[in-house]
Amino acid sequence: MKYILILLFTGIVANAQLKTTSLDLMPWPQNINLTQGTFALSKNFKVNITGNPNPRIFVGATNFLRRLDNKTGLFFEQGFFIKKNEAPEAQVQINCVKNGKIGLYEDESYQLEIQSNKIIINATSDLGALHALETVLQLLQNNGTSFYFPTVMITDFPRFTWRGLMIDVARHFQPIDVIKRNLDAMAAVKMNVFHWHLVDDQGWRIELKKHPKLTELASDGNYYTQEEIKNIVKYADDRGILVVPEIDVPGHGTAMLTAYPEIGSKTVNLNSNSIESKTQVSGITSYSLERNAGIFTPTLDPSNPKTYQLLSEIFDEVCPLFPGSYFHIGGDENEGKDWDSNPKIQEFKKKNKLANNHELQTYFTMQLVPMLKKHHKELMGWEEIMTKNMSKDAIIHSWKGVNEGVLSGSSLINAAKNGYKTVLSNGYYIDLMQGVADHYSNDPLPKNNMLTDAEKARILGGEATMWSELVTPLNIDSRIWPRAAAIAERLWSDENITDINSLRKRLKGISFRLEELGITHIRNKEVILRNISNNQKTEALNDFSNVCEPLKIYSRNSGGTEYQMYSPFTLFADACAPDASDALAFDAVVSLYLENKSLENQVSVTHFLKKWMDMNTKLIDLSTNAPLVQPLLPLSKSLSAISEQLLLSIEKKQSLNSVVLNDLLEQCNSKNHADVELAVYNSLKKLIK
Repeated sequence: MKYILILLFTGIVANAQLKTTSLDLMPWPQNINLTQGTFALSKNFKVNITGNPNPRIFVGATNFLRRLDNKTGLFFEQGFFIKKNEAPEAQVQINCVKNGKIGLYEDESYQLEIQSNKIIINATSDLGALHALETVLQLLQNNGTSFYFPTVMITDFPRFTWRGLMIDVARHFQPIDVIKRNLDAMAAVKMNVFHWHLVDDQGWRIELKKHPKLTELASDGNYYTQEEIKNIVKYADDRGILVVPEIDVPGHGTAMLTAYPEIGSKTVNLNSNSIESKTQVSGITSYSLERNAGIFTPTLDPSNPKTYQLLSEIFDEVCPLFPGSYFHIGGDENEGKDWDSNPKIQEFKKKNKLANNHELQTYFTMQLVPMLKKHHKELMGWEEIMTKNMSKDAIIHSWKGVNEGVLSGSSLINAAKNGYKTVLSNGYYIDLMQGVADHYSNDPLPKNNMLTDAEKARILGGEATMWSELVTPLNIDSRIWPRAAAIAERLWSDENITDINSLRKRLKGISFRLEELGITHIRNKEVILRNISNNQKTEALNDFSNVCEPLKIYSRNSGGTEYQMYSPFTLFADACAPDASDALAFDAVVSLYLENKSLENQVSVTHFLKKWMDMNTKLIDLSTNAPLVQPLLPLSKSLSAISEQLLLSIEKKQSLNSVVLNDLLEQCNSKNHADVELAVYNSLKKLIK
């Protein structure tokens, strides 16, 4: 008990000190004690490695040195690491007790001590040492003339063993450089699982040498060769990241059925004279790649032995490409319409005493378990796979919620209670364009959850999901980062680290560090704005983007038909992102003004109002030679008009017509222009009400 009190006191003291520092650590460490000294960086800065680590630590230490050198411009004398104990006199000493294994439950803890003349990293495995090096990089400070690290003692370890990011490359294909830069970013914030959604209705993205029809007919030429996949897996391994592939079955099956229609479930009316029937041969329905977003009916036939033969052959070729222990088979959003209309499948259900489509899907999924076990893989699927007959060896991926779901038993809590290991993604759907606070407050283990220790242990962690209906390589990074860093912190740090203001402050620093790794969320915004402005000045567009956010929760592209899977995303909504910076700042000054209408607080509010009126004038001028600006003007004019009225009220103390004011306010609440919404609406409403 005395030891616990000492730790608590240490944490309180450290936190008090950190409030006066510029540390941008993320995820926040479990225990940190910052002291007043410094470690000065110089050209002779060197690193030494001892112990029994995996060779990935040599790659990690080399990358650490190069990134630190890029940041400081000191031109360190030390080059590339190839062996242990090559610089015993080095200021940085890394000791790893054992060779870390990529997977769950591996010890990722580390101890970091920065003294005035040395840096000591002790870790059970090289995985912990890699995390420690990321922390060291985040600790870098400068005094205006030179660089240094603050002296500090950190003991750190993750709260959850599964801290993942899923990237969907089926809807919009993402080239290798996109995957690699996001793996670098994941490692920087201590995420350790990359879930690669490789197959869906819109494309098959894996080269199969025994089944070349899959890429010839169902990829549009956009896929990864087996050598490229091996390269990505090795790249991830060097960064301590497990790669989990996903081939989504039995639903979301259009791509597979485009190549192999004979295992599809749809029945054919050969007597029909319709155009569709003319494309059918020998009673087999033909399929073609889906070009829209949404949920579609093409589904694999669970009554056909050829279905399992093909899947077994696919797994035999794909599984060896991924040395990890987990394979995701999807299993979500199967509407069962083609099953219901197929007499042969209905007869199969009766013969096997399967009461409904849910039980039929369980039957299907259970046939995949031995196929994957053959390759030492555990089956993972979205929560629809969970039924009373599903194998307890399966991992349930919860996307509908932590509590009772739409379907009976379709939740994270129920999965844990029913004996399944489970991972949470509900609340971490970053493609929904929700603000960072929504994700940060979402916890895989909410307080007062009433679970036993054994049940809590089955909740492996969580995973951010980046579905790619509305992203290309140009804008995908801005949809993942920096919000995914907040999710990474929720999955690593203590559950009581919840201060949203601290998070926002630290995200700014982390955001720039992610850009240094090659993430394009900042730089590509200007690329899009230049396109919209027709290569004119982008200042006004940038100002407007800082108060606008993309439409949220699938209200953009409603119905899935406004944009196709080959559409570009170079519009104003693609330059905007959640947590619009000026909207957050405006809300803060409005709150201060409503508490105290001092002249200083008044000026802070009116500064924004005048800025938006001037911005609108510039946008109108810009639009005369930039057609893509035209859709923005109705919303910009509404913001300018209400700003003008509020200025009269605040500065001139004029009484305003409440009907007019409320009408202008509701115009600012419109979501019918350019696929964006004004993020300052609620703040304006507070000012008016």
